Amino acid sequence: MKKDIKILVAMHKKYWVAKDPVYLPIFVGKCGRQSDWQCIGDDTGDNISAKNPNFCELTGLYWAWKNLDCEYIGLVHYRRYFIKRFLGLKLHINRYHDFAEAMDRADVLLPTPLTLSKTVFDQYAERHHVKDIIECGKIINEKYPEYINDFNAIMNGSKGWFFNMFCMKKTLCNRYCSWLFDILFELEKRIDISDYDMYQRRVFGFLSERLFTVWLHHENLKVTSQEVYGVERAWLRRKLLW
Repeated sequence: MKKDIKILVAMHKKYWVAKDPVYLPIFVGKCGRQSDWQCIGDDTGDNISAKNPNFCELTGLYWAWKNLDCEYIGLVHYRRYFIKRFLGLKLHINRYHDFAEAMDRADVLLPTPLTLSKTVFDQYAERHHVKDIIECGKIINEKYPEYINDFNAIMNGSKGWFFNMFCMKKTLCNRYCSWLFDILFELEKRIDISDYDMYQRRVFGFLSERLFTVWLHHENLKVTSQEVYGVERAWLRRKLLW
C-alpha cells in the first residue's frame, strides 16, 4: 500500500523546488508578508508564523504539527535536500520512493550525523549565547527530568544530527513537537533577546537542532541516515539526476 508522505520544503523566498509530488513547499514566516508566488503559508490555522525571525523553519514544523494530516512527515530546506550518490559523481535528490524505502527500514530518516571537533555544549557556547542552552537544561530538568541524562550526554559529547531535517511517522513527529515546543515556549518566557543581533535572534532554531539529538537519544529509535546536499547554485542543480 502506498504511504501518505509529505516532505515540507521550508522556504522564505521564491526558489527552485525539487520536482516530485512528495514535496510540499511552505512559506515560513509568511505572516504580514506579501508574495507573488503560489505556496502554502505557515500563517493559517493554528500557527506561530510571526515568531519566524526567532524560530526559523520551526514555524513551518509547528504549522504541520497542528494543521497537516498525513501518515508520514518530513522537513527539508529550500537549499538543502536528502540525496543519493551514484558512482561518486551524479546526485539524485530523494523522490517519493526513497522516503518510502527509508520508512520501511527505520523509524526516522536523518542527515548523516556530524562529529564536531569539540563538545556540543562548547560549540554552542563558542557561536551563541551560552546562557540560553544552560537555561534549556534547567527547563528539561524541571519539566522532563527523564531526559536530563540524555541532555547531559549530548552536551558532553561531540556527535549530533543537525539541520532540522528528517522523515518519520506523523504520530512520532507529534510527540516530538509536543516536547520541543513546550520547552522552547517556556524558554521564550525566561530569556531576554532584545539586545541580540538578527543572527543570534534565531536562538530557538539553533537550540532545536541540539534538542532534536537529545530527544532522539532518549527515544532510542531505529535511525537511517542520508547525505545532505546544498543546491544554492544553478550549476550544482544541473548535476542532479531525476
